[in-house]
Amino acid sequence: MSYADPSQLAVLACPGAESFAGEVISHLKHCYRHKFDNAVAAMAKRYALDEDEVVKRINFIHESQSLTGVSEGKFHPPRFKIRAQFTLFPNDEIKAEILESVRGKDIYIVEDVENHHPLVFNGGISKSLSINDHLMMIFVTVDAVKQAGAARITLVVPNYPYSRQHKRKGREGLTASRIGIIFERLGVDRLLTLDIHSREICNAFRTMGFESLHASYQIIRQLAKMSEIQEGNFVVVSPDTGAVDRNKFYANSFKKPLALLYKERDYSRVSKDAHENNISEMRLLGTVSGKTVFMADDILGTGGTLLKAMEFLKKQGALKVIAAISLPLFSGGAIRYFDEAYRQGLFFRIIGTNAVYHEELLEREWYISVSVSKLFARTISRLYQDLSVSSLLDNRVVIERLLAENYENSRAEN
Repeated sequence: MSYADPSQLAVLACPGAESFAGEVISHLKHCYRHKFDNAVAAMAKRYALDEDEVVKRINFIHESQSLTGVSEGKFHPPRFKIRAQFTLFPNDEIKAEILESVRGKDIYIVEDVENHHPLVFNGGISKSLSINDHLMMIFVTVDAVKQAGAARITLVVPNYPYSRQHKRKGREGLTASRIGIIFERLGVDRLLTLDIHSREICNAFRTMGFESLHASYQIIRQLAKMSEIQEGNFVVVSPDTGAVDRNKFYANSFKKPLALLYKERDYSRVSKDAHENNISEMRLLGTVSGKTVFMADDILGTGGTLLKAMEFLKKQGALKVIAAISLPLFSGGAIRYFDEAYRQGLFFRIIGTNAVYHEELLEREWYISVSVSKLFARTISRLYQDLSVSSLLDNRVVIERLLAENYENSRAEN
């Protein structure tokens, strides 16, 4: 692993993403400490030098280039985080101010557009932001960074806004693509997200790079710890036709059968919450009786579709139902509805990621959170060094290795 000077790599956290950006920065520091130590050990061995001498020479070169003249010790992790101030005016206008120089830097702006928890502005004003508020926060932040002379801007939005408005049915807009075009015209060079709802969205971009990461490795790693999947009676079920490819991936990984739920929808009705949705009928292609069921989907909004699927599968004889969600929004009163469904025994566990900030959800017995912060940190590090990220986008090899190791460990224990 080669060492690259990270002094021009910077992360700017918008108010809604302070927690997620903090975790990413922590992993970045660990990543570059690891790179530095490996580089020092390799160079010491190659040139028959003492490691302390190698450290002195590396620090000398870096300090002579930057003229800062600071170093003592083995490694000084970069701060990474850019200081910024966000002001909320009485008329709800938002202003972003960068409090230090970012000229010539590779900036990664992080925002969680689904963070609806109260945020503090102006030293004491508490306000919950809507998706549109967060979007405006991104716009003013990108503009401020651009005006401040950043060399390259990457927007990190784990939950891509308006991603479900990607198909035009009649007289409506392709809002998902239009949002990306706005980012592009503001000066964003690359966009980094998690499990984009449709790959069609990026077809509208002309120059902006686009990377959609996947949480499958983190979810499978959590599943591998659960005794339920070690049992023979385990089946993967796609909750609808749009999620077939995703669930086929899990079925192939676990070498388990795949079933499909087909839903008839009444599109004259609009889904309002977990109870009032537009599903009129369900059919199951496959068998779940006496089995543990696993379902995976990209987004959970109000949760009505998933709850109805869980209820249907239990009526079909499923023993336990486990669901995995990359972007667990739990909009409106969804948490309350899932509490009730859990008490009724409609499901066993839901696995979600930390891509969406939650407080109340993390207290639930039925919810398991897995972190994708390290995945984003590794991707950011590779993008900064202009290295390939294909192994992070297609993680089948590491998943196969993980499952093989778990299989060998389970055999050894037995």
